[in-house]
Amino acid sequence: MRKAFRGFLSLAVLIGTVGATGASAGAATAAEPAAIRTGTTADNGTGTDIKDRILAIPGMSLIEEKPYEGYRYFVLNYTQPVDHRNPSKGTFQQRITLLHKDTSRPTVFYTGGYNVSTNPSRSEPTRIVDGNQVSLEYRFFTPSRPAPADWSKLDIWQAASDQHRVFTALKQIYTKNWLATGGSKGGMTATYFERFYPKDMDGVVAYVAPNDVVNKEDSAYDRFFENVGTKECRDRLNGVQREALVRREPLEKKYEEYAAAKGYTFDTTGSLDKAYEAVVMDYVWAYWQYSLLSGCDTIPADAASATDQEIWDSIDAISGFSAYTDQGLERYTPYYYQAGTQLGSPDIKQPWLGDLSRYGYQPPRNYVPRSIPMKFQPSVMRDVDTWVKNHADRMLYVYGENDPWGAERFRPGARSHDSYVMTVPGGNHGANVAGLAADDNAKATAAILRWAGVAPAAVQDDPAKAKPLAKFDTRLDRQDVRNERQLRR
Repeated sequence: MRKAFRGFLSLAVLIGTVGATGASAGAATAAEPAAIRTGTTADNGTGTDIKDRILAIPGMSLIEEKPYEGYRYFVLNYTQPVDHRNPSKGTFQQRITLLHKDTSRPTVFYTGGYNVSTNPSRSEPTRIVDGNQVSLEYRFFTPSRPAPADWSKLDIWQAASDQHRVFTALKQIYTKNWLATGGSKGGMTATYFERFYPKDMDGVVAYVAPNDVVNKEDSAYDRFFENVGTKECRDRLNGVQREALVRREPLEKKYEEYAAAKGYTFDTTGSLDKAYEAVVMDYVWAYWQYSLLSGCDTIPADAASATDQEIWDSIDAISGFSAYTDQGLERYTPYYYQAGTQLGSPDIKQPWLGDLSRYGYQPPRNYVPRSIPMKFQPSVMRDVDTWVKNHADRMLYVYGENDPWGAERFRPGARSHDSYVMTVPGGNHGANVAGLAADDNAKATAAILRWAGVAPAAVQDDPAKAKPLAKFDTRLDRQDVRNERQLRR
């Protein structure tokens, strides 16, 4: 999952706490857990502030509190073991944010799969249930990275175990129902959490979550690109992509000047030529991941007669020429490492390019420093897929009709219970419940409310009456499908 990923046996885990070590200077840390009480700011009848209760969790420390009307918003660190199988091997500080509404409300556990934003925001399920939200930064995304970094401890089970410990710690305060959610790699993360710790959550809402079961079999993506959108739009995109490779020499000269002006280097990919082609190869995928069919009129209609600058501008706007520089790749090293060791990565043929491509779709290994060893584990995604087909209960998957990632998706099987897969007509990688057709929207919203334990009686009698319990907030609920840039993630 690149600039187009840039949006991928249950074992015992340490459930107890690990002593806080290496907390940032000036962070406030408390030592003992508090009793369960209720209240938004101060607990009724006790005067105990919610911040004090949170900081009473061993290993929890405060980075900052930011005000937001109707909520308390905390940016926190939590001490986690580097290796949940062997806690004595050291700890690291994992960043968490907490949007506190009230302990009497349900809680949504959001995972983006990458860095966590430290500005207040609300996922769609949080708005639907009018609840609290805990958001977790994925391990090894800085600053939530052990030092020194043992990359072998970056896998989906270790990450699920991070989430399990956070849930176990906060459940003593937030005692009502919990839902897990996330989009793209975050939707994958929510799924893996449910696979390894199926008793923690009361429901899962996973958006646009890829499911690359067999890494070497990607024909579903080829079929997708043969039919997505309209022929006119596909021809426009294919034409611009082809011209970018036909004009490799003059455009690479422009790329060299661009990189020099920005201070960009290409040590990880190995050359400017490889980085240039990687950007171009992402172009069609990136367009459908983040754009709509209605935007195709912005693509040059006759690429062969377009100027070099027009070709450059279109590729840069959709794929981004900074993506495969060392500086563009550095933040996403944990993602590419996971794509090349467990998650898998797609490959598509793109026959309209003929023999113009020198490298094809380059593997994740090309985007991770060679000092970090990698070996792919083909059984990991097969295990998750089998589990979802046979054991997925109270899980909702939402996909976009025109999002390439939906070509390989999760599909709960006949043995699953109260689980759904729904598709937003014409939707892209920003597909959500609000974009579903009316019947699916109501059905999905009713399920989320039911799982959270807050479905009004009218909704229990008639799911068609389901709607979010909280009003839309233009700042808190703003959706940015490019939040993680445009990685094919």
